[in-house]
Amino acid sequence: MINILPYPDGFLDSNIWLYALIKNGEIDKHERAKNLILAREEDILVSTQVINEVCVNLLRKSLMKEQEIQALIVAFYSRYRVIEIERAILMKSSQLRDQYSFSFWDSSIVASALHADARILFSEDMQAGLIVEGKL
Repeated sequence: MINILPYPDGFLDSNIWLYALIKNGEIDKHERAKNLILAREEDILVSTQVINEVCVNLLRKSLMKEQEIQALIVAFYSRYRVIEIERAILMKSSQLRDQYSFSFWDSSIVASALHADARILFSEDMQAGLIVEGKL
């Protein structure tokens, strides 16, 4: 279940975006994800990895056209704070994999969120309530 907490600067993982953007059999998750995005619109953080994952899945699952993908990319950059993956994030990601046994992709998401000083990471892939480095 997605809880909307009063934390500024929430980082949204790709699965939240996909639930919000693809209307399929999981109507409850679709509505909760849309409401989460609408409620936090001014404080949303995403990474280039999240944008890539969203785009590739939308191309595969919803048969979006390239023009729609381009418009979505523009929307991400104009509406939200986008964290570009850089060397420091990649190094932090490696440390997190070693320390927390995260998967490669999850550690990159967590490292990006930490780099952006996010207070909360909304994801379906993480252990609920896990606190990383005492701040995320």
